[in-house]
Amino acid sequence: MTVSAEPALSASTSAGKGADLSNLDIHAAKGLLDQALTGADDGEIFFETRESESLVFDDGRLKSSSYNADQGFGLRVVSGQTVGFANSAELSLEALKRAAEAASLAKSGKAVNIALVSENPHRTNQSRYKAVDPLSEMSFADKIELLKAIDAYARDKNPNVVQVSASLAAEKRGITILRAQGEIYHDYRPLIRISVGVSVEANGKRESASSGGGGRYSLFEITSPEHWQAQIDEALRQALVNLDATPAPTGEMDIVLGNGWPGVLLHEAVGHGLEGDFNRKGTSAFSGKMGQQVAAKGVTVVDDGTIADARGSLNIDDEGTPTSRTTLIEDGILVGYMHDRLSARQMSVDATGNGRRQSYAHQPLPRMTNTFMTAGKDSRADMIASTQNGLYAVNFSGGQVDITNGKFVFQCTEAYLIEDGKVTRPVKGASLIGDGPAAMRQIEMIGNDFAFDPGVGTCGKAGQSVPVGIGQPSLKIRGLTVGGTG
Repeated sequence: MTVSAEPALSASTSAGKGADLSNLDIHAAKGLLDQALTGADDGEIFFETRESESLVFDDGRLKSSSYNADQGFGLRVVSGQTVGFANSAELSLEALKRAAEAASLAKSGKAVNIALVSENPHRTNQSRYKAVDPLSEMSFADKIELLKAIDAYARDKNPNVVQVSASLAAEKRGITILRAQGEIYHDYRPLIRISVGVSVEANGKRESASSGGGGRYSLFEITSPEHWQAQIDEALRQALVNLDATPAPTGEMDIVLGNGWPGVLLHEAVGHGLEGDFNRKGTSAFSGKMGQQVAAKGVTVVDDGTIADARGSLNIDDEGTPTSRTTLIEDGILVGYMHDRLSARQMSVDATGNGRRQSYAHQPLPRMTNTFMTAGKDSRADMIASTQNGLYAVNFSGGQVDITNGKFVFQCTEAYLIEDGKVTRPVKGASLIGDGPAAMRQIEMIGNDFAFDPGVGTCGKAGQSVPVGIGQPSLKIRGLTVGGTG
């Protein structure tokens, strides 16, 4: 029997198993971390093991399939506002030692001695998703048969279909976070997504559209015929609408936004501006406006990482802090920001569980989880009836946003003119131009039809991509600029 004087590591109460560290001496890793954090304000070792699979079926054949497995760690030392970070794909004490020596250089910078708001994150034993293995739930052959069935269904649905694409993606991530004094946190994160695309052609004109869905749950929940047939039906509907679309006009119009995915405008034009790092640095359009009216009355915006099975949900963030429901704007008043531990410490508030990173090779940043505007009392029919000259924007693709002033440009993939209180003809090539803070103040009606997106969002920031959820009810916004081709 071996007796050790090394103190025992604190057991995690976070849900699920973590990274596979079976070949690593975790007590020795703890010693290296404690040495690196001596004299520092914060830091951790973030361990990760990840497996992912993707299949793409296009034009009647399996175009590509891939399987990837990765593992590694990122070691961070924070001293004041100086951050030292090193990472490696090698899970060994030697690699950890080299990383600790490199990251510790942060302590030689000009450090500000600011006390931690909370030495270690809270504990939680709540799980927002089941510990399923989406990679092994179906055989490879069955996945190919599923993609073939999607292709056949779409082609049989309408004679104008000329091309079909479908993809299936799944991943599982094991996370272990080691903090000072032996604090250790675990999480296991499944994630799945199905995507379909349809191209239709008639009278020499060709249009395409796509649809999809996913979340943190079993693969079987998106591979049932009811689910994937609905995705094909939606993609086909959008493509056929655009066959009849005419070029969008330009000018200032009242806008009626659809519910669900159009919340991507809220996510980009407002959500990023409410992340703690931009406000800590004073570079956001919302900086210094806490407690002020920044949106129309009735507008409430929330970030919530605790929603069961949602694409953006996490049991704990990538610093070990449990995710939470954080109200950002309440009845038009700015009441909160999203924080990782660094921005929370600098602004003397508690971390909100929004410290996220793409992988072990990236540093955590304040990031959104599931961000949405809550429902109001108005009907979409009333919004349209009250609009004399406007645009009904149902779906969007990408957009561009300047965080410093909130100015945005978003492209509509499905939109219709509103004339004399009625939806008339579909238009294409429409883009919405404005700035987030102004658009929030110009909201006139808030729908009673709140919906989340189907689980397809991926957010980019500082070169990192993470899965997110997006949602909103229908909205009427007065006086946005519409860019068009007509």
